[in-house]
Amino acid sequence: MSVALFILASSSPFRKEILNKLGLSFDSVSPNIDESRQANETPEQLVLRLAQAKALEVAKTHKGLIVGSDQVAILGNEILTKPNNHENAVKQLHQSSGNKLTFFTSLVLLNTYNNAIDTYIDKTNVVFKTLSTKQIENYLQREKPYNCVGAFKSEALGISLIERIEGNDPNSLIGLPLIRLVKMLEKQGIDVLAQGINPQELTP
Repeated sequence: MSVALFILASSSPFRKEILNKLGLSFDSVSPNIDESRQANETPEQLVLRLAQAKALEVAKTHKGLIVGSDQVAILGNEILTKPNNHENAVKQLHQSSGNKLTFFTSLVLLNTYNNAIDTYIDKTNVVFKTLSTKQIENYLQREKPYNCVGAFKSEALGISLIERIEGNDPNSLIGLPLIRLVKMLEKQGIDVLAQGINPQELTP
């Protein structure tokens, strides 16, 4: 059993970058779970189940505060995931052009010392501009956001595709609801403005 006081249950470079904003030392562990959608599962149920599964999987080998998160985007009744290649990215951005996408980003904080678990789902709406084929191609060639849900990076050039964003936390769209995570840490006795994470504060 590995003891690392603060653990991100993800290998996502985007989530690592967001979590670094808090100035806390943490380890990153990539959980091996099945991320397939179950029958009749809503997008909200899917992202919350996967975030919990990631945290619980990491808890099998690590102790401390474990952060799990997942994200899906909804366009109409279709769930958009990572495109993974240029062809799928082109298709996603053509679908998004002139339309509204809804992103659900889940957050789980698991304290393995007392088995406390806190959960949250953040909703962000993204309204896209009407995009030409040339604009889409130019964007994809420059940024290549093939590992990003919805085929764009709002924190980079992808912001030029967007008419407006409606949500509570800009970090959620990138992949981690940081404002709510700070509140969750406070419930576990961790004030990120005053201190780092002390092992004596986590143990029962």
